[in-house]
Order: sequence, then C-alpha cells, then structure tokens
Amino acid sequence: QLQLVESGGGLVQPGGSLRLSCTAFGVTLDYYAIGWFRQAPGKEREGVSCVSSTGGSTNYADSVKGRFTISRDNAKNTAYLQMNSLKPEDTAVYYCAGYNDYGLGLCKDREYTYWGQGTQVTVSS
Repeated sequence: QLQLVESGGGLVQPGGSLRLSCTAFGVTLDYYAIGWFRQAPGKEREGVSCVSSTGGSTNYADSVKGRFTISRDNAKNTAYLQMNSLKPEDTAVYYCAGYNDYGLGLCKDREYTYWGQGTQVTVSS
C-alpha cells in the first residue's frame, strides 16, 4: 500500500521560497500520479498542482501559476513542489496525494486514493 510523507514546510517571509517533498514508502511511485492540495483555516481544501505518473503532464491552479513548480524523481520515489514568491494567502496545510493513473497521464480532477499527513506552510512577516 502506498504511504506518502510530506516534508519541507515551515515559516517564510512574503516573497520567499520553500520546497515541499512528498516521499513514497511501501511501493514504487512509478505508477502513481501525485497531487498537491492545501487547506487554510476555515476554508475548503483546494487542488494546487498535480503531475502524472510519467511526469509528462502537469497542472496548476490559477492562483499559483508562474510561482509554483511541480516535479518528480521516480528514482528517489519523491515528488516536489517548489514554491516561489510566496504570499500570505498561500498559508495552509499542504498535502500530497496519489492515485494510480495507469499511464494515462491524467492528474487533474481525479479521485486521489492515498494521502499524506500534511505539512504546515506559513507565510508571514
């Protein structure tokens, strides 16, 4: 069973950068699309970005386009979310999630089966 663990969250000033990691345990990440989601206090969870199992397809929410970059290194069983030009409104708990896309290259609006425990990102001066 796929287990996902996020890391890399923390406190950063506006305009700063963080890189989140999502490491898989239990099975190889090769077959799984990875999505990053976030949930701020009092708000619904929203999709931030996703990448297909092969890395050939990516998607971003409009609010993060041009600032965030998703990537993956299947050899390291890890996916990443590079976050630049961070804003206070990016403050949230960030979760990674995975689902088996069977090589179809679809990651947006999918039902993600496996979830990590989340990592807090706080953008504040």
